[in-house]
Amino acid sequence: MSNSSEIRVFAPATVANVACGYDVLGFAIDSPGDEIVVRHCDKPGLHITQITGDGGKLPKNPTQNCAGVAALDLLKHLGMTDRGIEMEIHKKMPFGSGLGSSSASSVAGAFAVNKLIGEPLTKKQLLPFAMAGEASADGAWHADNVAPCLFGGIVFIRSNDELDFAQIPAPKNLWAAVVHPDIEVLTKVARGILPKEIPLENATQQIGNLGGLLCGLIQEDYGLISRSIHDVIAEPRRQKLIPDFYKAKRAAISAGALGFSISGAGPSVFALCEGEEIAHKVADAISKVFHAIPIENQAYVSRINPTGVHVIES
Repeated sequence: MSNSSEIRVFAPATVANVACGYDVLGFAIDSPGDEIVVRHCDKPGLHITQITGDGGKLPKNPTQNCAGVAALDLLKHLGMTDRGIEMEIHKKMPFGSGLGSSSASSVAGAFAVNKLIGEPLTKKQLLPFAMAGEASADGAWHADNVAPCLFGGIVFIRSNDELDFAQIPAPKNLWAAVVHPDIEVLTKVARGILPKEIPLENATQQIGNLGGLLCGLIQEDYGLISRSIHDVIAEPRRQKLIPDFYKAKRAAISAGALGFSISGAGPSVFALCEGEEIAHKVADAISKVFHAIPIENQAYVSRINPTGVHVIES
């Protein structure tokens, strides 16, 4: 048993797909994110005692809550389902935002409980339990949100089935400008409008862009990064779900962005930028486009978060 009576953790938001890396590429940002608190209790089992920031939408039954599912899956694996644990969930990011909300809760749930009971598993070993939590929320099994939330940085997933992944170094001056417009895009709808078959020409172009982006990141070649952040498969179809998407994209590029696309299934959008000053200008330019519609929105400017989920002070 851990000597700590209480553990509080923070799990950051993530940008998945990164334009040309559909379901296989993602990165973490500094904020927003979710906080989870866990503590020992005398009553056997896992108990979710409090949820804030969810507008009353999330169930406290741990078998129906992605953070609870991840934690229960971990405890079952360790043979500790009778261990008395209380959990608080503090949602500090929007639902259905395309920023990995369910991933953040799932990662935080597994990570916090693992810490509380003395860290029997490594971060890498926690991945399938966090994946199970997210899968309970959206029915999909892909690690492009969960892995960067857990490990931090930029993560490339070679195989979602095998959970075979690699961390890609982030250029020192690479920043992200992320804007979340206050509209709802259902992941089911965003996935449903994608084609079941892709022309060979598009597939070849997308593979080239993904390879170029990975090489650009590793080599810190901002020109190659800029030439490669192009999605020829999902973005052309999903853009219709986001008002004035191409206007926002033109504004971002005019303000100096290396590239611009949809974060995950949307509606959040992101731009990669060289330098903090440009990232702030880009975020402002995108935000102004949505305000003009008018759609309220939140802008976040961040380096690539190198840490992922971590313990914070109470």
